[in-house]
Amino acid sequence: MAFDLRRFLPSFSVATALVSLAISGFIHAPAARAQSSDSAPAQAAHSMPASTSAPHRPNAHDALFHDDGHYVGPGSCSAVACHGGIEPRSVTRVLQNEYSTWVTRDKHARAYTSLTTPLGEQIARTLQLGPAEQAQRCLVCHALDVPAAQQARKFDLADGVSCESCHGPASRWIGPHIQANAQHTQMVALGLYDNRNLVLRTERCLTCHLGAPGLNVDHELIAAGHPDLRFELDSFTAVEPPHWVEKNADGHPLNDPLFGTRAWAIGQAVELRVSMQRLVRDARSGPWPEFSEMDCISCHHSLTGPLSWRQRAGYPGHRAGDPPYNFSHYVLFQHIANEVDPTTNTELNQAATRVAHLVTSMSTDRPAVIAAAARAAALSASLANELQTATYDRARTERLLRAISADADAISQDGERTAEQATMTLDALYIADANAGARNPETRAAIDGLYKLFNNPSAYNAPQFAAQLRRVHQTLP
Repeated sequence: MAFDLRRFLPSFSVATALVSLAISGFIHAPAARAQSSDSAPAQAAHSMPASTSAPHRPNAHDALFHDDGHYVGPGSCSAVACHGGIEPRSVTRVLQNEYSTWVTRDKHARAYTSLTTPLGEQIARTLQLGPAEQAQRCLVCHALDVPAAQQARKFDLADGVSCESCHGPASRWIGPHIQANAQHTQMVALGLYDNRNLVLRTERCLTCHLGAPGLNVDHELIAAGHPDLRFELDSFTAVEPPHWVEKNADGHPLNDPLFGTRAWAIGQAVELRVSMQRLVRDARSGPWPEFSEMDCISCHHSLTGPLSWRQRAGYPGHRAGDPPYNFSHYVLFQHIANEVDPTTNTELNQAATRVAHLVTSMSTDRPAVIAAAARAAALSASLANELQTATYDRARTERLLRAISADADAISQDGERTAEQATMTLDALYIADANAGARNPETRAAIDGLYKLFNNPSAYNAPQFAAQLRRVHQTLP
């Protein structure tokens, strides 16, 4: 399918993407992001600095859970008979080692401690925030930062992004949820966040991994040294690593080797919708243009002279020097959107193209930006609903693998962020297909080769990425 938006996204740098994520610890190379048969990564020691309390100011987290419950802290989940076991159990409805997995292997448990690293200190110093571990701007995403009045007992900010950050305040459901006849729907009614619902799960992740009111990583924060935000639900879930068993509506383990395809598709739809909602917020208030909406690497890359691939490719669709809008959230998603609803995807393509044109040209017409982004958000929300009930089989997964890997030139020219999304997408789809019985060592190795092109954020080379993407395509049946 022709993608009109590409003429507004001609150049950017591939290398930042997944390796910068690997360096920061949020995603690993594909060999580490193993298939289900691969061994788990070694457990790491977990250490925390002494807690520093900071006065809480209301933020977007406070409104995320429509419940008046209180937070009890992760220690309430840590008993061996609850979620603090060492080994997973198969005779109970839950693994019972969820807390242990989180505290030893999940980077969320060290979100607060990252504020005390040299990078955290540098960012806070540059922005004159005071100590990062006390700055509300940092704590909203790096800790479970809730008002003292909502804490059922005193707990430690140094616990980082802990159980109730994702599952909601537990005071009302922590007792009932251990009963033998406890039903998930009943616990949700008591304030448990419904993470079985992939739309809601993605929304919860994106609160910090993409942004929400009061929780934005804007251009100022990026300029001070904060990593740019990126996300793909299935890939980031694999790296977390999962401390749960996926279940169907009746609470039984989900026996679906192609669950990764579903998670990718729904995650992409929700991410696009949330990115459009963020753009609406940015255009409504604050400085404009907000450069964090642009493709960072298009401007921040090594200047290699007139033989640069960017300059050879030209800048079709916009003036040379205009910073292209980062629309990596749509470029890959369009493939599944066109599968499930071509009519809606055509409308979405038109809205997306309009958004890209307005933002890339740094239009001062804020109402026009808001209208186009709101339209794209509504359409992507509609597609997310359709994707929840769509069928995900090997045929669809393999069509997506072939279609995306065949789009080598367009994806690579769109730039580093789109190449990053393409790499994570192909990895997610391949692993789902392999779990369903279609393992192919040549495809695995070719996707591994895509990750290797992200070693230097300033050195992304579109022709090299396109060539490797073609190698992936050649390995597919």
